[in-house]
Amino acid sequence: MSFQVLIKRKSVEAINELPSKTRRIVHDTLKSLEQDPYPGTGGDKKLLHQEEGIEVYRFHIGRSYTAFYTIDIRSHVVQVHDVMTIGQAHKRYGRI
Repeated sequence: MSFQVLIKRKSVEAINELPSKTRRIVHDTLKSLEQDPYPGTGGDKKLLHQEEGIEVYRFHIGRSYTAFYTIDIRSHVVQVHDVMTIGQAHKRYGRI
């Protein structure tokens, strides 16, 4: 089963500000969510919490960045909500 990966505008803008090599790594890593967005099968993905039927996942990208995303299984869409440094993620979200 293949998923469509959609990235929120603010995250696209943040990614576009990264150096080209880092931007390419982030892009390629997020693209891997098309084939398998679930934890336990490749990559550093983790289910953080479930609230009102919405599961929020985190995906470490290399050792520097973190993406937060949700999965809509009915429409086969992965929605990337935030991409930030791991340090920013810990400050903003704590240890969810």
